[in-house]
Amino acid sequence: MPRPSLLLAYLAAVALALGVQWLVGGFSGVLLLAAGGLVYLVGHQRHHRLTLKWARQPTSAPPPDLGSYDEIVTPIYKYVRTRQNEYTALRELTNNVLSAAQALPAAAVTLDKSFQIEWCNAQSQRLLDLVYEKDKGYNIFNIIRLPEFFDYAQSRQWTRPLRSRREIGGQVCSLQFQLTQHANEGYLLLCQDITQLEKLQTTQRDFVANVSHEIRTPLTVLIGFLETMRDLPHEALTKEQRKQYEELMHEQAQRMLAIVADLLTLSTLESTEIVDGTNVQLAPIIDKAAVQAQSISRESHAFEFDVDPALAVVGQMNELASAVTNLLTNAVRYTPEGGKITIRWARNEHGEAIFSVTDTGLGIEKKDIPRITERFYRVDKSRSRASGGTGLGLAITKHIVIRHNAKLVVDSEINKGSTFRIVFPVETVVYEQKDGSTKATEAAGA
Repeated sequence: MPRPSLLLAYLAAVALALGVQWLVGGFSGVLLLAAGGLVYLVGHQRHHRLTLKWARQPTSAPPPDLGSYDEIVTPIYKYVRTRQNEYTALRELTNNVLSAAQALPAAAVTLDKSFQIEWCNAQSQRLLDLVYEKDKGYNIFNIIRLPEFFDYAQSRQWTRPLRSRREIGGQVCSLQFQLTQHANEGYLLLCQDITQLEKLQTTQRDFVANVSHEIRTPLTVLIGFLETMRDLPHEALTKEQRKQYEELMHEQAQRMLAIVADLLTLSTLESTEIVDGTNVQLAPIIDKAAVQAQSISRESHAFEFDVDPALAVVGQMNELASAVTNLLTNAVRYTPEGGKITIRWARNEHGEAIFSVTDTGLGIEKKDIPRITERFYRVDKSRSRASGGTGLGLAITKHIVIRHNAKLVVDSEINKGSTFRIVFPVETVVYEQKDGSTKATEAAGA
């Protein structure tokens, strides 16, 4: 808005000039001066009004012509734009940092110097029962009521994390806490769920111990026989005794070779990617594996077959042969004499291909089923060793099944037997027509 005092002062000056000019005579110069001054004043007032309007929103570009106000407005506008760009960049950076913190698989909590909660991410609710809107401002020790965590925080010895246990969703989980002090005299708390990591570490320790034990046992037997044969005079052993010792040594050496071979197979399965598969007819593989299983059985078991010869899957022949053989030989080893073993290879109503081995053997307790595919895990250790198993067959089978995008399903009941199924997904199943051509599978009976 124009300034009234400035306008009145200007009009008073013009009136005074006109009065003086009237007294002395001549009006043209004064009128010209008055007109010019009035034009300048109107322009100045316009620039002033536009400047005030722009000042209400200084982030927008100023009008193109502000007269003398340009010298003031232009540097202000540049400064405001610079600060606005910096603020926008800082806000984007902050949002990115917060988004990254929210995406962390660990709980992240910022605390002030009194250990009061300032901020926490989404994982904090799952691991620590923290809700930002509800718990902001609360002391962290009122939320995490673990004496060992309180002692850890107060000790200020944070070079190593704290491990503790806490119930989450009805299960006891292992948690790892790590506190760090940041520049603003506050603290950052990170909490990770390391339950699976601890299980993996336990499995690795058990594996090393089991490998040592499994190899040491036949080595001890082998060395014992060698020392006996070395220390005794040659004539002290009959020909039959010497032959028996040699056969036992050969058996133990073969056992070590089998363990090493299975370990190498496992290593290969774990460290390599499966190459493009081919159409594998499983019926001939089943026949060959059945011959091997029957030789181990020595006619002590009844075998029943229900095999679809036209059914095939896309995969690696050698790996599938290994999985089939492992399941069949396991059934023989864990089924008492006179038991029955049933082998099936067929499609189900969903079009999946299922290879199953059902026995009437000893059965497996429910608590053992999740662990039977672990390396060297044995439900009946003495029986497995006596029957020549290495303890790695099901671990190998599990990896082969995973590499073929299939599933290994185990159903068992103590003293009634077990059923092991490999379920191949529809997209890997191929069915051979009578004319020799093949096509993708369809649901059985469709």
